[in-house]
Amino acid sequence: MTTIQFLGAAGTVSGSKFLVNTGKTRFFVDYGMFQGPKNLRLRNWDNPPVAPDSVDHVLLTHAHLDHSGMLPALARDGFKGKIWTTPVTVELCGINLLDSAHLQEEDARFANKMSFSKHKPALPLFTTADAEKAIERLKAAEYGVPTAISGDVEVRFLDAGHILGSAIVETTIHGQESPLRVVFSGDLGRYDALILRDPVPVKDADYLLIESTYGNRVHPHGDPANDLAAIINETARRGGMTIIPAFAVGRTQTLLYMLRDMKERRAIPDLPIFVDSPMARRVTDVFCRYIDDFDEEAKAIWRETGECPILSGNMEFVHTKDESQKINDIRYPAIIVSASGMATGGRVLHHLKYRL
Repeated sequence: MTTIQFLGAAGTVSGSKFLVNTGKTRFFVDYGMFQGPKNLRLRNWDNPPVAPDSVDHVLLTHAHLDHSGMLPALARDGFKGKIWTTPVTVELCGINLLDSAHLQEEDARFANKMSFSKHKPALPLFTTADAEKAIERLKAAEYGVPTAISGDVEVRFLDAGHILGSAIVETTIHGQESPLRVVFSGDLGRYDALILRDPVPVKDADYLLIESTYGNRVHPHGDPANDLAAIINETARRGGMTIIPAFAVGRTQTLLYMLRDMKERRAIPDLPIFVDSPMARRVTDVFCRYIDDFDEEAKAIWRETGECPILSGNMEFVHTKDESQKINDIRYPAIIVSASGMATGGRVLHHLKYRL
């Protein structure tokens, strides 16, 4: 008999982690990091919920850390199987997991330097070497193509429209009187979102496990581009700098696409745009290599112009710390897009503090 255990994203929205046991094959769907309040973050330090070497595969819905962030710890603790996901997610995880490991190491180094940790020495949650082990286990499967991961389990990834490469995971489990179809939605995107295709409809499932983070919320129907344009124009009239905190994976690319469109329509002036996030630059490079996965509107721009529709003129990616600090010298209206998206860390805090 097939069983499913809920090991995360239950009672909270982070740490997504399901364990499926068919009796012959054991696989995780996602292996995410708990984020948010300290009591949740501490759960990342708990012992693995099951022995990692007893699990055969991981099926990964997308690259955000609340779904993928503990894969380095899983690989470190003995997981030897494959991590199946879409080609874009393979590349994004290669960036995201290494960046997360670097931050973990930096946090531990700072805690030891300042002696504010009760642990002697303070250790990172996982290391760069652990992240590299996880990345080595990533295996790409194309959208819509059934892939047999074992003798009794077949998986198919369907576009979830959440971020580029995100997937609904459809599993078909054989070996019973009739095949059992269990579908995991992952995080679902909205219809008619910029750049991304609409989520693929799920037509058939015996069991459906669905994301419900915003299940009790009605999204506004207004166009956010109009609100953003009004803010940018008012700030520019005052001679100010518009600072936009943005996640490096997904949100930054959507913002750049929106800003390019607003400039084309003359909804805003052709202001300089500084993208101050090395990680966002690497992620943008991945996006521009996978234009075939964009929606038709974005692909039409590429066909007409021959240019990646995320990029525009008068835009500069900022790499080094010195380059970031030089933005302080600017005394004319401009736009800064920088991480972190929740303004809880990263270079955006420097820009906010300096400009305020």
